[in-house]
Parts: sequence; structure tokens; C-alpha cells
Amino acid sequence: MADQLTFNWPTGVALGPNDFFVSGANAQAFAMLTAPQSWPDRKLVVVGPKGCGKSHLARIFQFQTDALTVDAGSLAPDFQTDAKFVIVEDMEILPQASEEAMFHLHNHLRNTGGTLLMTAQTAPTRWSIALPDLASRMQATTVTQIDNPDDALLSALIMKLFADRQMMPKPALVQYLMTRIERSFAAAADIVNQLDDAALTSGRKINKALAADLLDN
Repeated sequence: MADQLTFNWPTGVALGPNDFFVSGANAQAFAMLTAPQSWPDRKLVVVGPKGCGKSHLARIFQFQTDALTVDAGSLAPDFQTDAKFVIVEDMEILPQASEEAMFHLHNHLRNTGGTLLMTAQTAPTRWSIALPDLASRMQATTVTQIDNPDDALLSALIMKLFADRQMMPKPALVQYLMTRIERSFAAAADIVNQLDDAALTSGRKINKALAADLLDN
């Protein structure tokens, strides 16, 4: 799986069902993912920016269904499986050489009553798929979108990113960061990485002063 909430996570990142924070930005996606029986044709695409939690949701789905997870970028041209639940991550980077295999996987799951969950940063209409039959089937798939984080989700994300590094930031630092960084998942990950690296390099504590030094330079 291409790791998320979606970054290159450090060892020990918490991606369990109880570690996913639901807010207005991702509530619809979470609700849909936990009710696969309601998906039209039993297939769904979760779309959102890097780091928004697509793979975390996929991990929850895997936990619930024992789904097979594959990365679209490394899908073998001769890929086949008998799994009833399949997750394909990062569909926007599916190689052209693997499109036939993806087409057969889609049809196999449809014909056998299986379930297909896909993740991507962009909607199926923007995927560069050359095979017309596959493109049409992907574009007919139900899409659920994860939006940029609201205040509640951004705060929870920053705290989670610190917690995954065994750090407990003071609430004042979290609030300060929320007022200074771009409201995006990638920006939250970037500032926490920078703070962690700066603290290790300088021996300073992670606090508002260190954050201000980084953000003002």
C-alpha cells in the first residue's frame, strides 16, 4: 500500500481503525468505505490530495475485509487473483502495459460478485488510460472525495503526525502551526518533518520558538 493518512511514513505509524479521525472533510468517504454493500457495482474510488488519508481508509477496509492490496504502479501485466476484495492504490499512475490486467481484474470482480476499492489523487476522468473499455468502466465508478482539512481535521492531523514520532506537542504549538501553514495535508506533514529534523540537529525542544524560526526563514 502507498502509505497515508499518505506519505512515506516512518516506522510505527498508526494506521488502525481507531486512529482515523473523522471530520466534515472526510466524513462522506469514511461512511461510504464502511458500507461497501451500498457501492454501485461494488466498486468505489476514493479521491483526494497526497496525505489526506486515502491509504488509511484503504487499510481500514483491508482490516474489515481481508482485502488484497496492490499498487497500480507495480501491477504486473499478467496479474490475476481469486480474491473477493481488492484494493488498488494510486490508480492515476497505472502503467499502460498493465491496463489489460486491470481491465480483466475489474471484469472478474464484477462477474464474481467481488468488490473493488481504488484510491487516486485525481478523478477517473483525469486518468491517462489508453484502453477505451477500461477508461469507460473507470469513469463509471462512483467517486468519493476527501477535501482539504477543516480546522478539526488539521489539528488532529498535526497531533497524529507528532504522536507517530512519539512526541506530544503542546496545544499552543498546534494552534500556532494551524495559523501559519497552508491548509493542506502535505503542509502539515512537511512542517512536522522539519520540526523533528531541526530538533534532532540542534538539540532544541519542539516549541513555538523553533517553529517560528523555521517558518520565518
